[in-house]
Amino acid sequence: MTQSPETVLSGGTVHTPSGPVIADVAMRDGKIIGVGTYPDAARRVDCTGLDILPGVIDSQVHFREPGLEHKEDLESGSRAAVLGGITAVFEMPNTNPNTDSVMRIHDKLERAHHRMWCDHAFYVGATADNAEQLGELERIPGTAGVKIFMGASTGSLLVAEDKELARVLAHGHRRVAIHAEDEDRMNARKGERVEGDPASHPVWRDDESAMLATQRILKLAREARRPIHILHVTTPAELEVISRHRDVASCEVTPQHLTLRAEDAYPRLGSHAQMNPPIRSGAHVDGLWEWLRAGVPDVIGSDHAPHTLEEKAKPYPQSPSGMPGVQTLLPLMLDHVAKGHMSIERLIDMTSAGVQRIFGLVGKGRIAAGYDADFTVVDRKGNFTITEDWLASRAGWSPFTGMELEGRVVGTIVRGQQVMWEAELAEQALGEPLRFAGCL
Repeated sequence: MTQSPETVLSGGTVHTPSGPVIADVAMRDGKIIGVGTYPDAARRVDCTGLDILPGVIDSQVHFREPGLEHKEDLESGSRAAVLGGITAVFEMPNTNPNTDSVMRIHDKLERAHHRMWCDHAFYVGATADNAEQLGELERIPGTAGVKIFMGASTGSLLVAEDKELARVLAHGHRRVAIHAEDEDRMNARKGERVEGDPASHPVWRDDESAMLATQRILKLAREARRPIHILHVTTPAELEVISRHRDVASCEVTPQHLTLRAEDAYPRLGSHAQMNPPIRSGAHVDGLWEWLRAGVPDVIGSDHAPHTLEEKAKPYPQSPSGMPGVQTLLPLMLDHVAKGHMSIERLIDMTSAGVQRIFGLVGKGRIAAGYDADFTVVDRKGNFTITEDWLASRAGWSPFTGMELEGRVVGTIVRGQQVMWEAELAEQALGEPLRFAGCL
């Protein structure tokens, strides 16, 4: 017997696995019950002229709780997420203390319960001390898997040597997320940093630092027969290498590495353009887009990594690396679609279906009967300017402030709940842990 819908999104362009269709999407009990014509529903939301996308998932954010809440916390970071059309996030482990034990994973899950506006999962940080426990830790419900920092970034998590990396990869089965920068090379090149000049950041953390780490982890992953996911790839050369190792490796690119060019970014933004791995040249940006159009990068993640304006005002290299991005991910990428840099289908694959496929998410990533009723509703023709008063992150700034974009986020719906509509939030945060096939 066909279920009667509680809520219908009516008349929008619905992006189904079979392609876009102007139709109604019917929901009941937090699930999608069908796409078609549904004249009878307890509640109808008019989406005429709008596009209904599968809920956008940001698979790399740093929300800084516990220990660094002056930069961000789980509530404020997830509020920024849903204002930007994000329905779910994977949050990183370099907090204070690090998320590297059963107790600390459960602490984050408890902190998040109905404080986070979107659904969520938490990465486990790999260390030399917890390598043997990672197979157990990665199976805790609500975990996104294991994260390795091969090069030092914000926080104290670091696994730099091949022997220790092999130990980490030997324990567990789920895909491991990798920050691939070579610690030894970066230590040897610290003299390349120029006091007060953030433009020297990509000279210090150069292409070879990224390539060496990527080549090392690909070799180790193959030897361990362990799938890996290389985060925030910044060089076309790395993508060429990864394209030859697709059986063990998936990878991510970020909106900022697809948008900002070093020649403009460092003179204009200073340390606000400083992140790890760095913003690189226009030639790098063009090369990333070529490989994206060739289908190699699997997902787009924001690497949302907020710091306060006061912290960013410190002279380089005392200034911390990282920039906010969860709220601007989708607006920036919609503008790239409008400019013809990528298709809307490719964007959907990289922000929903691709994340589901790579990480084994349950019930997410597509508009189909039986899946969670997660939707991101957008006006692809609407004009939008990023302004500071729109930003919800505690950081209070964005490298993209003032940008005029084509494409506007209208609504965020999580498991049938209208969490955000026209920049207005629901009365209560109702985020729940994500489910993964590797944890069932």
